[in-house]
Amino acid sequence: MSLARNTLVQTSFTMLSRILGYARDRAISNVIGANAIGDAFATAQMFPNLFRRIFAEGAFTQAFVPVYARTTREQGEDVAVNVASQSLSVLLLATVVITIIAQIAMPWIMLVIHGGYANQPVIFAYAILLTQITMPYLVGMSAAALFSGVLNTAGRFALSAAAPIFLNLCILIAIVPAPDPQTAALWGAIAIAIAGIIQALLLWWGCIRLGVRIGFRVPRLTPDVKRILILMGPAVFAGSATQINVFVSQALASFEEGAKSWLYAADRLYQLPLGLIGVAIGVALLPRLSRAVADGDGADETRAIDEAVNLSMAFTLPAAAAFLIAPFFLMHGFWTGGQFTDDDARATADALFHYGWGVPAFVLVRILAPPFFARQDTKRPMRFALASVVANVVLGASFFFALRAGGHSGYVGLAIATSAASWVNVILLAGVLLREKTWRPTAEAQSRLVRIVIATVVMGAVVAVAANMREAIIAPFTSVLPVGGKELAVLIVSAGSFLFFVVTAFVLRAVTLGEIRAAFRRPPPSANGGGALPPGLDG
Repeated sequence: MSLARNTLVQTSFTMLSRILGYARDRAISNVIGANAIGDAFATAQMFPNLFRRIFAEGAFTQAFVPVYARTTREQGEDVAVNVASQSLSVLLLATVVITIIAQIAMPWIMLVIHGGYANQPVIFAYAILLTQITMPYLVGMSAAALFSGVLNTAGRFALSAAAPIFLNLCILIAIVPAPDPQTAALWGAIAIAIAGIIQALLLWWGCIRLGVRIGFRVPRLTPDVKRILILMGPAVFAGSATQINVFVSQALASFEEGAKSWLYAADRLYQLPLGLIGVAIGVALLPRLSRAVADGDGADETRAIDEAVNLSMAFTLPAAAAFLIAPFFLMHGFWTGGQFTDDDARATADALFHYGWGVPAFVLVRILAPPFFARQDTKRPMRFALASVVANVVLGASFFFALRAGGHSGYVGLAIATSAASWVNVILLAGVLLREKTWRPTAEAQSRLVRIVIATVVMGAVVAVAANMREAIIAPFTSVLPVGGKELAVLIVSAGSFLFFVVTAFVLRAVTLGEIRAAFRRPPPSANGGGALPPGLDG
């Protein structure tokens, strides 16, 4: 199973989703704006997005895939399908109950996640309504996570990566024609709930096409379902530390009007490398590691982790450098317009800068946790994630209130804390893997990483020059294209800078064409049948 091939499939569809996601978020910021209504809608989006990142891209897949894969291998496909059906039935029952409880308890939940607006009854009630509308998205995405796990185990990554496209389309269709910000937020919340159902149906159809007919059963806690739930409990926490940290930041940010919208805009940009690279590689990496562990192939496990780290850093470090060097250039170019002003772009750029140095950590967490999950060890990643969350809460609250006491905006401290907390998680995960010799990066992998860093530094100099010439670069584009000119200018500069990085990386031999071809070449079957997928089930 080629990690690079499967990552490419995942990344290609995720890229399309992210392009539509940018159009969605640009429409939200320009139609609704960075204001009280925008903060309410950001809160309503945060809830389903939190669960999407935990379930669809994290904990459930990490718990379900190893159990489902082992059952398929040892007991056959029919038994595995029954395990999937029972898991689906229990999962849907649990998420429906959670959704109903959350609907009822939303006024009290909102005091925690949106407490800064508690003294503004109209806006506070509107935030409650929007979040109640979006909560059913959890049910659809939980089912979608299971179907996605089945497809990924079979080497089919395309549909699971394409599913979020429908969320973006639904929100765009709802928000763009809205007559005012308040109506746009309401229609957008309804669209989120509808999108959850569409995504679940799409992935269910994908399983049927694969020949895996997952149905509903009377919910029962069978031994396999119990095993998945036991693994999933810690994995929910371990796989979602970054999202929980964002959640905490959003709760504190409600005490500054506009801060939630600024953090949300910065979040959408820095999440791009996480969604395109970290999640994509993590999804493709887990089945390969599970297979290597089952086969007792420690060498392949090390190769897989080395390849994942180098591949992820080759894309992530240039993005991090751009966020650190030219945050306002990016935010002004990609976000300013309509209700989102230049001042909003400056405020968002301050947050993006501090998210920037955390971006490599956000991605590495996705790479370093799967070796634990492949061994069905979810407890230690959970403990490390807990340490990360504690660090984020303590640092976030300290920086937030200290900055406010000094007459500064406190939300910047929340971005600092989020990045610092993610590095705590990375250090703990990597420390255990290295200490237990589960992963020992080869000398070649270390050398390659150093060369990637050097290429990033060279690219950073190009970005710095472009940022200092921002107005001179943008002016010719806006004179020809009053609408879309600045966006095109920033896009060209971004693409050109990354191309410069790629050329430098080839010159330094951080990567070669032969290695790229080898990475995407399908490997031959192993002696025990574990090295390749059955015909027709490749990614």
